[in-house]
Amino acid sequence: MPCRTVDSTGIKVEGEGEWHARKHGGPKRRVWRKIHLGVDEETLEVRAVEITGSHIGDAPVLPDLLKHIPAHEQIGSVTAGGAYDTRNCHDAIADRGAHAVIPPRKNAKLWKTVTAGALAVASGARTGGASAGNSSDQWRTKARRETKH
Repeated sequence: MPCRTVDSTGIKVEGEGEWHARKHGGPKRRVWRKIHLGVDEETLEVRAVEITGSHIGDAPVLPDLLKHIPAHEQIGSVTAGGAYDTRNCHDAIADRGAHAVIPPRKNAKLWKTVTAGALAVASGARTGGASAGNSSDQWRTKARRETKH
């Protein structure tokens, strides 16, 4: 079953106005966008892409990224950073029948509301799952190492 890795990065958009300001002086106005990617961990194929303004967080985009993958394709797991440790992300992953590999945020607490994602988190990730006993830096290093082939 394919596994997906999800993350985002910022990209700087340079238009005519910025070139003109650099050439002739004046205030520099930078425009940033975020590119959110869903990558197949085995083939390193980009399976989902969303581009948003820099003011949009990572977590709200994850359900849309998962919609790019056809419903008939099974997803084994979704690996993402702590920014994706939200109920909506866990629910979207559970709705696809996948396992979430997401480290808990620093201020993480068990969720009281019972949803598919909350049940998955309670059964593993926060009490002894993939990130138990690891600092977030160790987890990030491990995630980078595993996705570089």
